[in-house]
Amino acid sequence: MANILVVDDEMGIRELLSEILGDEGHVVTTAEDANQARDLRLSSSPDLVLLDIWMPDIDGVTLLKEWQRDGLLTMPVIMMSGHATIDTAVEATRIGAINFLEKPISLQKLLRTVQQGLSSAPESARGTMVTANGRSNAIPDKTAIPATPHSFNGHSYSPTMATGNQYLPPDTEFRVSFELPLREARDAFERAYFEHHLKREGGSMTRVAERTGLERTHLYRKLKQLGVESIKASKKT
Repeated sequence: MANILVVDDEMGIRELLSEILGDEGHVVTTAEDANQARDLRLSSSPDLVLLDIWMPDIDGVTLLKEWQRDGLLTMPVIMMSGHATIDTAVEATRIGAINFLEKPISLQKLLRTVQQGLSSAPESARGTMVTANGRSNAIPDKTAIPATPHSFNGHSYSPTMATGNQYLPPDTEFRVSFELPLREARDAFERAYFEHHLKREGGSMTRVAERTGLERTHLYRKLKQLGVESIKASKKT
């Protein structure tokens, strides 16, 4: 687990990166401008910083220069921007940034770049990376989990994945009437399907996206459309 500071003036970007990195087990702090980032850097020692270049008050490159000048650039910094030129990226790297992410940032590139950044930091500066529910990042082997029959419209069934592996929690039962309109029946199945995977993955949206083959943004929209709450959100209420 690492302490990561996300600096971006767009609330949506801050929330999305916080959710993704939080699912990976990291502790995420956010700042909406350079002034907040300054205060947070002085009051803490983040293991890594994701820093937006274009911000309304002081841009990210200027803040990076300040940290370098004041001896505060002791952690890996990854710059982010949707409009930066190659020259800007080169300048940030020359000052001390270790990498550059171009917006919109893909999930896999974000996780890979963050992992590379943390690997470049001293091991003593961070703990062992674990997921939000305390498990390692490795996806469990489905072959070790026995299948349990479900009930569908009064009939037992055991769905099998394309790989031949099966996973169904022993306390799960899914029922739907064939008398329902197709759309309602499909929505009922999809709710049960996503609730199943959310429970299985301990609420990790990253692993649910991988399991279901959906892009993370598509997964968020789908859950919202179906009225499915994440495990994390349900625990807060």
